[in-house]
Amino acid sequence: MRIDQSIVDRLGRNLVAKGSQLDDYVIDSMLKLGVMGVYIYDGECEPEDENKITSPAAKKNIERLYTEDRSKVTLSDSVRERVAEGIQYIYNNTGSDRLADATDSIATDLMSAIESNDAVAIDISALKTSDEYTFKHSVDVATIAMILAKKQGLSKTEIYEIGVSGLLHDVGKTMVPNEILNKPGRLDDDEFAVMKQHSVFGYRMIKDNPEFNNAISLGVLQHHEKLNGKGYPLGFPANQISPYARILSVADIYDALVTERPYKKAYSQRDAVEMIMSMTDELDMAAMQSFLESMILYPVGTVVELSTGEKAKVVKNNPNFILRPTVVALKTGKIYDLGQDLKCASIIIN
Repeated sequence: MRIDQSIVDRLGRNLVAKGSQLDDYVIDSMLKLGVMGVYIYDGECEPEDENKITSPAAKKNIERLYTEDRSKVTLSDSVRERVAEGIQYIYNNTGSDRLADATDSIATDLMSAIESNDAVAIDISALKTSDEYTFKHSVDVATIAMILAKKQGLSKTEIYEIGVSGLLHDVGKTMVPNEILNKPGRLDDDEFAVMKQHSVFGYRMIKDNPEFNNAISLGVLQHHEKLNGKGYPLGFPANQISPYARILSVADIYDALVTERPYKKAYSQRDAVEMIMSMTDELDMAAMQSFLESMILYPVGTVVELSTGEKAKVVKNNPNFILRPTVVALKTGKIYDLGQDLKCASIIIN
């Protein structure tokens, strides 16, 4: 059987493409996502809707304007499997004397993935290292932070170390009671006070390990601190917040915003970016700028819906306007340079 609909998440990302064959793996994956039933083809498979509605003029403009994205971090299946197993080991064996080795293995894999094609950008939706939030979130934060560190010109050693700090930034949550950690509703004041201690717990776990230097440990401790002194756990002022923590904070906030949790819905990528852009008194401006120049929200080739109601294909991204790529309307072939053309100022991607 083949699926007669596309399964998308709340961000509009394709999880299972229309026309996919329903094997055991796909069925199990959809069940985990809470998809209990789907429509299937009755008869011959039809071509994708995109091919049906793409006009000759659109095809011509798409081919003419198509510009490959900047080099992105990509993980091979074997590396993704190692990373998934490694991050699960770390969070399930926090007291192990192999904690540093396991963390080193993952950080080295991520470093190799960045260096293999001189990656300067990242599309988080393409990593897919785990279905479990804590594990995926830790790898996402580490990877984003490493790319931001590279963008800022940090050394290879520093990029590696911030990756380690990112992998371990939430390790203290293993000390938070499950009834608080997995509570489906809003935490009360007492519960939130306990939750805010997770960065302290994590810091205490690694601070005396000679394999983790002070910069790594401070990144874990301070990743929720804010430049206006209103962060936690200690409310440090800007001049006491470490460089790694400043970068990790941006990565952590973005990935948390775009991820659905039992107690909240996921924000759209656009809304998450706009929220980060509004936090100028809380987040480091250099880290924010690096983030805005490194993330790819709409990879070239993605079909998006515009606020005009039109379906369009992304043909070029602009690092200075990550929310506003150049797109081509599928029906008319009309070109929308959302980042540069003032006539498109009122048009956004839904």
